[in-house]
Amino acid sequence: MHYLEVKDLSFYYDQEPVLSDISFDINPGEFVILTGENGAAKSTLIKTCLGLLKPNKGSVVLSKLNKDGQTLRIGYIPQQIASFNAGFPSTVIELVKSGRYVDGKWFKKLNEDDYDHVQKALESVGMWSYRNKRVGELSGGQKQRIAIARMFASDPDFFVLDEPITGMDKESRTKFYKLMHHNAHTHGKAVLMVTHNTEDVIEYADRHIRLVRDEDTTWNCFNLTCEDCRKLGDQ
Repeated sequence: MHYLEVKDLSFYYDQEPVLSDISFDINPGEFVILTGENGAAKSTLIKTCLGLLKPNKGSVVLSKLNKDGQTLRIGYIPQQIASFNAGFPSTVIELVKSGRYVDGKWFKKLNEDDYDHVQKALESVGMWSYRNKRVGELSGGQKQRIAIARMFASDPDFFVLDEPITGMDKESRTKFYKLMHHNAHTHGKAVLMVTHNTEDVIEYADRHIRLVRDEDTTWNCFNLTCEDCRKLGDQ
């Protein structure tokens, strides 16, 4: 089954074509990266896939159900999500706990399983020891990591990540890639991640969707398995 199926998608800003005839799918159990030059409309494509923008042509189909027949849960990290200011009142653990209030259940009492998810989410990004600090006091990279931890706490089936590694050092990036690979291959999650760091992530990803264009034309996509990418890199 596909969690996401995009077919012949085109998108315009006013009358200006931006994306043209984009087709790809995302399936449970795979880690897919999306790349392209600056200005390649990668974020526009992500927002269109999630229904935040409406395509001018073509279709986008998001599955309603996950591979187990339950409602599909999507975890979305947009660009610059970690722009909390110094006055942000929440503690780290309070923010990540809010990820457990899914499906509009804002007044439910968190149970032991919820707290276990929160702790594991913070530990997975190396932020458990910061759990009682105020979010606004953290560095940009630390804020990015707790935003990711909140997403992990919600236990999504489909991760949609727009430049999630901003502000992370190489060690943190590598741990993150390994974590996403583990989620896809061990837990059957689907991952679609926008990134510029192709060389860092290529050994962990399964497929590479690259937005390309000919001169003075709209962006289109070129779909490779990451095994193909590795072979190209060896030439």
